[in-house]
Amino acid sequence: MFTTRQSFTQPPVLAVAEAERSSGREILEAAIAGYEVGIRVGEFLGRTHYEVFHTTGTAGTIAAAAAVGKLLGLPAEALVHALGSAGTQAAGLWEFLRDAGDSKQLHTAKAASNGLMSAYLARDGFTGALRILEGAQGMAAGMSRDADPVKLTDRLGMRWATEETSFKWHASCRHTHPAADALQLLMRREQLAADDVAEVVAEVHQAAIDVLGPVVNPKTVHQAKFSMGSVLGIIATHGTADLEAFERYALSDERVSRFRSKVRMEFDQEVDSFYPRRWIGKVKVTTTDGRSLAARVDAPKGDPGNTLTKEELEAKAIRLAGFRKGATAAEMQAMIERIWRMDSAPGPTDILPA
Repeated sequence: MFTTRQSFTQPPVLAVAEAERSSGREILEAAIAGYEVGIRVGEFLGRTHYEVFHTTGTAGTIAAAAAVGKLLGLPAEALVHALGSAGTQAAGLWEFLRDAGDSKQLHTAKAASNGLMSAYLARDGFTGALRILEGAQGMAAGMSRDADPVKLTDRLGMRWATEETSFKWHASCRHTHPAADALQLLMRREQLAADDVAEVVAEVHQAAIDVLGPVVNPKTVHQAKFSMGSVLGIIATHGTADLEAFERYALSDERVSRFRSKVRMEFDQEVDSFYPRRWIGKVKVTTTDGRSLAARVDAPKGDPGNTLTKEELEAKAIRLAGFRKGATAAEMQAMIERIWRMDSAPGPTDILPA
């Protein structure tokens, strides 16, 4: 199961669609093709890849090339060359988290840019490695210790990974969401306030420790989104962890800071054994009056088993667009109505008018 992350496919697809005068259906097909490829490549590269590499930058580059290649109508041979050029440029390391660097945004941008360029180069006859994924000196050889080529074609044409993905509900790293939901459930059930909590133990899978563990004392709002203590602190003190809450409270709210110091992560074998097929959330809470409490969620908000409704998706889009006054609610509502009819739109300007 993967979180929805169209940031490396939608921008290049929309840009190319405008240049190529593609229809709405062609745009959808290209975006889905790219996403299916990206997920399968991420699964192929395995969990050891994710210990060091940010898959948005690595698998995302391949996904962008596949999406643009689909939109350009590349024949199979040219598409293989596009993937070869994309794979040799694929990069993205988690080290930025330790220093509050902005590299995560660069990973996304470069994945989109390099994937787009690779597809156009292939259309012009530029060649790339033919076995960039599984070759002796390909991506798996250099970036993984547990790559599984079977994952690339598993139930191809029958299994649609896009249907298995999750929508983000909280404005933070996906690895924080299960614990955030579990803590929210526990505090509502027990009618606890943040000051009633003495300690929180988030029981997590190993990837959560690998990604979130380096962030001990976040220095930026973006880094706070990768801090389990910060996310749980915002949830506990303000009840929501949306963009506005992070902007206002992540670094400056003393209550969030105090709560952050109460949180620690522990590896949990059950949670890890199900990841990434399921993202189970488990927390243990010790209260200031000495009680030991626990809660779990088996399907965090946004997962296929607990997905967002159409109305929730629309509301989220409007909130995101309204953040820092990017677009008004009325403007977004008009856009949303066009997007729901995207499959019948004759061209990109019917979806995103100038």
